[in-house]
Amino acid sequence: MDILLWNKILTPYEIAVREIVYKFDRLKSEYQMNGEYCPIEQVSGRVKSISSILDKLHRKEIPIDKMEKKLEDIAGIRIICQFVEDIDQIVEMIQNRSDMKVKTIKDYVKYQKSSGYRSFHIIITYKVETLDGVQKIPVEIQIRTMGMDFWATIEHSLQYKYKRDIPEHVKDRLTRAAEAVCALDSEMSAVRSEIMDAQLSSQLLHHQVAEILMAIENLYTVASKREIQKIQDEFYRVYEKKDMNALRKFHRQLDMISEGYRTQKMTDFGKDPRKYEVE
Repeated sequence: MDILLWNKILTPYEIAVREIVYKFDRLKSEYQMNGEYCPIEQVSGRVKSISSILDKLHRKEIPIDKMEKKLEDIAGIRIICQFVEDIDQIVEMIQNRSDMKVKTIKDYVKYQKSSGYRSFHIIITYKVETLDGVQKIPVEIQIRTMGMDFWATIEHSLQYKYKRDIPEHVKDRLTRAAEAVCALDSEMSAVRSEIMDAQLSSQLLHHQVAEILMAIENLYTVASKREIQKIQDEFYRVYEKKDMNALRKFHRQLDMISEGYRTQKMTDFGKDPRKYEVE
């Protein structure tokens, strides 16, 4: 294959990765804005380097002109979650999407590899608009817990170092590490509800504080410096308690103050509208 064709071939894969990562990030933001727990912790994507593609073609004995038909992981998405239970929820999300068509599924979580590798793999097809028309791009989505991802990253580095011939004593340690990760995932699942409650409470607190700060900023244009200072001092006092009910009450009080200023402005406008004319 002509060297100059590589960029043209790989560009649609790069477009697919960018768009899919953006969509999952946007989905995560929607969960957070709604104050709901999101099973997606982190999303990343990559297109295989040319050297990695060539290595795999050689290893699998695939002719270079069959590359696009035979390799389904040129474009890759990795979704990291906190709990094993989150994996099934993410898989269901993907299966229900109209813009991603599931082609194959490989469950290495229930049926882990002999090396200890655990991950859930989905091959999807994704339509990309290009100058040459619509292209259906195969994309591999890997879904893992943080523990699984840590182990897989280390194992991948060792495979690269030893040229896929890891010494037996290193393999033994990797196997024990995989067992430890599996035990860790099980322990985290046992306290999943408590962790989720704590994280949701934290998200709600951050969201409430952000809304209060925005309300105070809006008052800067209408309230006196003395009143603003008083409001700020009261906010810090309420915030110290980390009491959501108190913060909500304080927010409602700010809304009432803002409404009072709006009413006063409308009253003043009715008395002398010339005060609000743009010069």
